[in-house]
Amino acid sequence: MFVLCFLVTAVLSKHIDHRNLFTQRVCCKRQSHFVYIGQDISGNPVSVDVGMCRSHCGGASRPSHETVQQDYSKHSSMLEFLRSKKMRTRGPLAPESSEALNQLPSCGMNQVCEPTGMRVDRVLLLEGPREVEVIEECHCEIKLSHCIRVPALRTYYSETPYETVIDVGGCSKAKGSPEGFSCVPTKFDPVLVDTPNKVDLIQTVAACELKESCYRVPYVEYYYETVHHAYGVKEERLKEIDVGRCLGGCTTGNRCLLRSPSDPEICHLWTERQSSSCTPQSYESHSFVNQHGQIRTVLSITSCLCQK
Repeated sequence: MFVLCFLVTAVLSKHIDHRNLFTQRVCCKRQSHFVYIGQDISGNPVSVDVGMCRSHCGGASRPSHETVQQDYSKHSSMLEFLRSKKMRTRGPLAPESSEALNQLPSCGMNQVCEPTGMRVDRVLLLEGPREVEVIEECHCEIKLSHCIRVPALRTYYSETPYETVIDVGGCSKAKGSPEGFSCVPTKFDPVLVDTPNKVDLIQTVAACELKESCYRVPYVEYYYETVHHAYGVKEERLKEIDVGRCLGGCTTGNRCLLRSPSDPEICHLWTERQSSSCTPQSYESHSFVNQHGQIRTVLSITSCLCQK
């Protein structure tokens, strides 16, 4: 009887751990992640803490930016630094790495730790202004099995009189998708945002579909068309043509050569990008008479493919 009670208690405690709301909120949280974005107008390097969402409780702590810089300065080159780092991590796992592997995800099996709030910062660099997306908060989000549009809030012109929050939208990371297919945006809606100098146009995702990595999206253009009716009646009207656009990336393979033993999401060394462009594969022509009585031909994209 004692053994049965012990087993039931163990199972219940394990069941509760996966659904502990306090654990989810504490462990799925934002952590600092600095990214170098260029030089400012004075020539000094600029790094921005864009943040990252971590989905594990506890585990090995990541080395700080200053610690990495000091460790790297002891070596004559980046190659020597990476070689020494690989030699130190070769062999049995370190105790803190083993501890990290034993940690359970804070969001459970059917959830993922994702950003719940982001802002867009504008940084003035030597080559001009640049927009950087910064993670503000994280939360546990249910993994979706279907390809749908999901909300994605972005704050523009934060801490200014023009601060605006817009749902720019995104596409769900549909699990169980066929190989080579992804849930990608296929329709966009523009939103106007007031700024001190002008009006900015923000593109938001309106719809998503399961597509191959290189895909076609609608893109409508309008033209003036002249139509001659019976008895010499001439009519001028708008002609709508979906000329299409090719979107998506064609990069294949894993570009990471050396990952962190304590955190597989961190890549220390990348190979050169082997990519090809997503270009039109087939098209069709649309002919009409313009305002000046001339025949105008417009080509529209009907399909796209990856072209090296």
